[in-house]
Amino acid sequence: MDCEQFDTDQFLNRSVKEMNPDEQPREKLAKYGADTLSDSELLAIVLRTGSRQMNVIQTSNALISHFNGLRNLARQNWQSVRVIPGIAKVKAITLEAIFELSRRIETAALGEQVKITSPRDAAAYFMPMLRDLSHEQFYVGFLNNSKILTGYRRISSGGRNSTIVEPAEVMRQAILNQANSIILAHNHPSGMMRESAADVNLTRRIADVGKKMGVPVDDHIIIAGDSFVSFRNKGLL
Repeated sequence: MDCEQFDTDQFLNRSVKEMNPDEQPREKLAKYGADTLSDSELLAIVLRTGSRQMNVIQTSNALISHFNGLRNLARQNWQSVRVIPGIAKVKAITLEAIFELSRRIETAALGEQVKITSPRDAAAYFMPMLRDLSHEQFYVGFLNNSKILTGYRRISSGGRNSTIVEPAEVMRQAILNQANSIILAHNHPSGMMRESAADVNLTRRIADVGKKMGVPVDDHIIIAGDSFVSFRNKGLL
């Protein structure tokens, strides 16, 4: 096609169904492979449909552009991605689920036999998933009697400086996952390199419940950018 005759606006403003099959993301993936698709085209397959204002590829482009890249988009929770027309609750939740699956796959690739013998071990494990988030998240990691990390669960995702965590839910997850002990981890998006009074109070409440149930808290790690705070190191446990 002559470049001078190519109408970019007309190309972008068509619905996906109006495109040549070789231009449609799903058909293109099936025929040529996933590695031939752009980030926006891959995201479009997940989103499935666009809106009256934008087709699904435009919607995907708008999301990636708004969050300054796919990597930053993948760090958002579902509430925060509902900023683009056409991204309602169901699509937003679908995106968060897919990004969480990717994080778990990436974490598993680091090796199933992750041994947590020091605060630095715990920080090294949780830092990649927590250090660059724009909102606060709280995780619990499960250890067996050899201090091998057998899994983790996100307990809460909140605003920039707050999460709501119930000790009972932490222990429920610990019991469901047959933990001998647990590691707590959450991030400070502000980069604040010290624990708050609320952090200390919550940790002690969880530790008290854990002691009664025979599931001790080995440590609580706060991730602040590329640094961390250990409650164990500071004598707060």
